[in-house]
Amino acid sequence: MEYQLYIDGTFVRAADGRTLGIVNPATEEVIREVPYGSRADAARAFAAAARAWPAWRALTAYDRARPLFRAAELIRARADAIAATLTTEVGKPLAESRGETLAAAAQFEWYAEEVKRRFGEWVPAASPEKRLLTFRAPVGVTAAIAPWNFPLMLMARKIAPALAVGCTAVGRPASQTPLATMEVWNCLHDAGLPPGVANLVCCPPADFADEAIENPVVRKISFTGSVPVGKELWARAGKNLKRLSLELGGHSPFIVCDDVDPTQAAQKAVAAKFRNMGQVCISPSRFFVPEKMRPEFEAAAAQAAQAIRLGNGLDPQSDAGPLHDALRRAECEALVADAVAKGARVLAGGRRPAGAQYAKGFWHEPTVLSGMTREMVVMTEEPFAPILPVIGYERLEDAVAQANDTPFGLAAYVLTRDLGRAFRLGEELEAGIIGINDVTPSAAMVPFGGMKESGVGREGGREGVDAYTETKYLSIVI
Repeated sequence: MEYQLYIDGTFVRAADGRTLGIVNPATEEVIREVPYGSRADAARAFAAAARAWPAWRALTAYDRARPLFRAAELIRARADAIAATLTTEVGKPLAESRGETLAAAAQFEWYAEEVKRRFGEWVPAASPEKRLLTFRAPVGVTAAIAPWNFPLMLMARKIAPALAVGCTAVGRPASQTPLATMEVWNCLHDAGLPPGVANLVCCPPADFADEAIENPVVRKISFTGSVPVGKELWARAGKNLKRLSLELGGHSPFIVCDDVDPTQAAQKAVAAKFRNMGQVCISPSRFFVPEKMRPEFEAAAAQAAQAIRLGNGLDPQSDAGPLHDALRRAECEALVADAVAKGARVLAGGRRPAGAQYAKGFWHEPTVLSGMTREMVVMTEEPFAPILPVIGYERLEDAVAQANDTPFGLAAYVLTRDLGRAFRLGEELEAGIIGINDVTPSAAMVPFGGMKESGVGREGGREGVDAYTETKYLSIVI
């Protein structure tokens, strides 16, 4: 297995020889050193992608699909090893890592199939001498920037449709979590992708972003990350009218309706909130519960949160792992302290766990809070943390108004047995992704993205292909 940069079909070291140590968040130990490139390496990768593009786009959709299918097969065959690597660098339990690995494989498989159905249109002409038609053409060289929390699935969601439609790509994994992504690139290499079609550069984010924005061969940038960074990329790329897809932050409401069982609702809420310790862009972060059901919901949520077994993700007995780094833990502790200082009650968790096994690593207990007010920071800023705040409501329309009272609009969740109410809330909630009795709504075949400050454009589904194409119009006089 090669843990190196991948440029022009070859695994290589950084041009200046620099390396970076990757830390296991459960132990704070360095897992391995990897090459850590610079802007010069990014430039080499984009040049390789530009050289490879004419031949790659000239292939038929069927020819491009074959190595993508093979890559999906290889990822699945190596899923156990890849998942173990992912757990050591991210911290999530092994079962979650395996699920993410298989989700990445599904991206390559689905887009290998979907690209064969990219149809154009025959447009009726006003003149009998003309024939008018449109078709979708690949946009060109693309840059893919993935975050640390779901490094495989989010990178695959960008790379797979780009390659399938005929673009070439350069990916940049997060500096903290490049290892499992490098293993996926071993799969792409072994699948027989031509040199230069899919490159990988681990380097400082500013180096990669500067090169992607300023290099004229780059036609499209796809970024998943924070709102401030997304806004900066949008402003800078706009100077060159460079195309962007931005999947940014969220502050997802979770509305429990009065026709569901509060204990079952609490169990579902806890399962959704503490996946990857709340470090999920679509993680529910504000839980609206009918006031008459709130005490029972809170008691069940606290009990379920306290039952979560914290431990190293490689231990099959662990339900949840650590936070990703010291900064994440410090921000979690600050959010809890702020809420408590302003009147919140801690029903479960709220601190670092006790015990020698938690002396190393970035641990924090799953936390349930009650007595929330608008003044608390956790209610207005995205909490990338294992905190479940409960807000009681009297009228459903008030819960919807509070749910929409945020600059974010990535995801929203509703628990109800009333079909009419489900449709109404699906229409009223201001979010790009809405799960009705479903807390894991993302999949390869559906669009993923947000409204308002949560992003621009969509990844996944048919929209994921369109994001890497231009519509071309052909007018023929016969």
